[in-house]
Amino acid sequence: MNILSIETSCDETAVSVVEALGDFPHAKYEILGNALHSQIELHREYGGVFPSLAKREHALTLIPMLEKALTDTKLPQTEHHTLFPEQIEKLHEILYREEGLADNLLSFYERYNTPAIGLIAVTAGPGLEPALWVGVNFAKALSYLWNVPVVGVNHMEGHVLASVFDGRLPVPGEERQTGELPAVVFPALSLLISGGHTELVLMKDWLTYELVGQTRDDAVGEAFDKAARMMGLPYPGGPEISRLARSAREANLPQYAKLPHPMIDSGDADFSFSGLKTAVRYAIADKTLTDDERCALARDFEDAVTEVLLSKTKNALDETGARSLILGGGVTANTHIRKKFEQHLESEYPDVHLYLPDPKLSTDNSVMIALAGHAHTRDAMLPQEASNTIKADGNRSLTEQ
Repeated sequence: MNILSIETSCDETAVSVVEALGDFPHAKYEILGNALHSQIELHREYGGVFPSLAKREHALTLIPMLEKALTDTKLPQTEHHTLFPEQIEKLHEILYREEGLADNLLSFYERYNTPAIGLIAVTAGPGLEPALWVGVNFAKALSYLWNVPVVGVNHMEGHVLASVFDGRLPVPGEERQTGELPAVVFPALSLLISGGHTELVLMKDWLTYELVGQTRDDAVGEAFDKAARMMGLPYPGGPEISRLARSAREANLPQYAKLPHPMIDSGDADFSFSGLKTAVRYAIADKTLTDDERCALARDFEDAVTEVLLSKTKNALDETGARSLILGGGVTANTHIRKKFEQHLESEYPDVHLYLPDPKLSTDNSVMIALAGHAHTRDAMLPQEASNTIKADGNRSLTEQ
């Protein structure tokens, strides 16, 4: 089965084509085509993602990403039929919220025959709801145009599956990459850390999720971005703080501020990062930081975050008896956090297998959406069913699917 997957949950517009050979979770996957457009530069001047701009940019970029992904695949195509006026009207109806996208899709349809796609998978949540709707409506339009089933999937489940997936994105000029999902030993504990999420989820089997703990305020990625903004660093803040923190460690700079470790001894698995963010504000106050002070503060902040994440996760491992630990989400791209988890798991939990995503699959991407789509093939709907059933949900929960 060839799966076309679409991801528009935030500020990445991504489209992939992944071939799945076999049934979930024992399939082999081959990445046939992959295209991604980042909106970072567009949002940088705002210091964060501006939802209406993200929505507009997704609508402008989906067709180019679709065309690139399909061109890379070299899939067989069948000659398309001429659309009747009522079909054109239906496409405009599906995409009425996305200015210009229906006309661009019709133009694409005239140039490109129908590819051999067996399933369309699209992120239906969580995320920025205006951005999600662009992808959801586009998937419905393609489903109608090609008469292919479509399934809406959970973005965070995609991160979980991407973390255990043993494949990687192909490098230009390299042969296509294949991968599969390993025989994960359950129960497995997932720590999901991103710009919008910080949560611990227990998996007793594939696709079953039980919430163990979550943030009570800011997500960890959000805290990184807000702290970076207070320090005068550009968006996105996480990589900037990590870069400065690395410099501080290499130079062995002294501590700049004794920052708190919120809720580290709370006795539960919940998180809180708003107090840490406030402590950074007080540490800066009205001062003009030197370069060394900014580097040291970045390291102090990153150390505090890492220690909280580690402590909470180790407590949850003890309480749940998990045999595997899965780290997922964009913040897993942080090299210091990855290193510390690897070190502590190896020394303190040698019998617990740690799964970390390939760095290029840690941030938002559409390959992970293809994996989640394949996992939920049985939930796929024909165009007429999907029209009123698949909806974007910015707060979609992984534990209430």
